[in-house]
Amino acid sequence: MKYVGFETPGDPSVLRLLETPAPLPEAGEIQIAVEAAGVSRADALGRRGLYPAPPGHSPILGLEVAGSVSLLGAGVDEWRIGDRVCALCNGGGYAERVVVPAGNALPLPEQWSAVEGASLPENAFTAYDNLVNRAGIEPGDTLLIHGGSSGLGTMAIGIARALGARVFITAGSDRKCAKAIQLGAHRAINYKTTDFVASTLAYTNGRGVDIVLDLVGGDYVARDLTALATEGRIVVLSTMGGSEVRLDLTALLRKRARVIGSSLRGRSNAEKAQIAVDLQQAIWPLLAARRPIAPVIDSVFPFAEAWKAHERLESSEHIGKIVLIPV
Repeated sequence: MKYVGFETPGDPSVLRLLETPAPLPEAGEIQIAVEAAGVSRADALGRRGLYPAPPGHSPILGLEVAGSVSLLGAGVDEWRIGDRVCALCNGGGYAERVVVPAGNALPLPEQWSAVEGASLPENAFTAYDNLVNRAGIEPGDTLLIHGGSSGLGTMAIGIARALGARVFITAGSDRKCAKAIQLGAHRAINYKTTDFVASTLAYTNGRGVDIVLDLVGGDYVARDLTALATEGRIVVLSTMGGSEVRLDLTALLRKRARVIGSSLRGRSNAEKAQIAVDLQQAIWPLLAARRPIAPVIDSVFPFAEAWKAHERLESSEHIGKIVLIPV
């Protein structure tokens, strides 16, 4: 099979088409004929040698795909060959075939294409798990999402709206802010021209937000705390802005606030399978209607031009998901 790989870590230009035998499913796994694969920041870090695959995971890039079931491992009875699925991968998504735990796959939503479906798994799993299981979101909560125009950010807007939250986002241009409003955000803050802390406090009459979903990290976390309501929760999902922060512990104590770190990739297959069950019950019924959760596809590139996809990702000009297709 063909796959996108690299011989030496580096910039996007190191990516190229290579060949290797297709992986075969073991017990409890399925093989998927990949029609589309999502591109993520984790992939870019992996390409640079900064985010190696955990033990037992494929060294091939790609954490989410959509396609059809092509082989069944022993003991798999929830899927049939030919079923249309999207799935969270333990690596290996940038390939014509990938093997995933059967419980990490979900049916491709009705009327969604494979390209649209590839935008779902990593973002939906991450957004739902962190909003519901980590932050304990409730109807009426106010949520601030940093990186609100990214693939994860746009997914989080829809899921938060579906769960009854009021959503604010930050993004780096007026164009991105306008798209977030179109997708259902109640307020959008251009962080390059406006102080998000002051704006958030103004929008909430000085109260602050109940939850911050922080896709930046670094010194944003201290500013998040200033923008947070009493008993609020900050969920940090990235260190793009830096891995260290100085935090005012007096404010943390006074607000009885929580700072929560979270990563999906290192979770067990059983944990991911439970998130899949929860998603199928709570969110999947909403997807056919495409409201309030809609696919947001920025661009599509063939495997042979994966380097262009990574350049696009690292430019931070994209809105929504960048997707690869094996043509």
